[in-house]
Amino acid sequence: MALAGLAVISVGVAGQQALAVPALHEKKHDAKGQVEALEEQWRVAQLAGDTATMGKMLSDDYVGISMTGEIDTKAQQLSRVTDRRMILTKIELSDMKVKLVGAVAVVTSQAQVEGTNDGISMQGTYRYTRIYRHLPTGQWKITSFEATREHHHRHHADGETVDGAAPPVAAQP
Repeated sequence: MALAGLAVISVGVAGQQALAVPALHEKKHDAKGQVEALEEQWRVAQLAGDTATMGKMLSDDYVGISMTGEIDTKAQQLSRVTDRRMILTKIELSDMKVKLVGAVAVVTSQAQVEGTNDGISMQGTYRYTRIYRHLPTGQWKITSFEATREHHHRHHADGETVDGAAPPVAAQP
């Protein structure tokens, strides 16, 4: 008799575990969707120079590394937009991936960007990583950002590159 009760309990626990897996998957799917929506909100805010929205989205301890290697705090990032030292006129995103690690979302993407940074053109293709932290309040805040410009080199048959960079060096055995 005791064994029959034990069997029912173990089936019940197994059934609960089976129900928890789809719920966890659903929760992760919802979180990824939220972060993807925030990426679009950030893109629109940048294009509009909307520092009020940007300020709400950035954490107080935000650190960003710009496309030019400049390190910015939240205040510095917002100031660059307010003072129109950074003006973005086009941001087209592709190849976006959202990876959830606990209360952190890591976003990687490719962006076609047009605009200026301190009067210098930033037109080109960039890869970036943006990190969001999910707060106990339920909000996601951007805590970190880094962008790198993609460089595409086209090679002639003789190994010389079109853009003047040195030809690739053959690996030594």
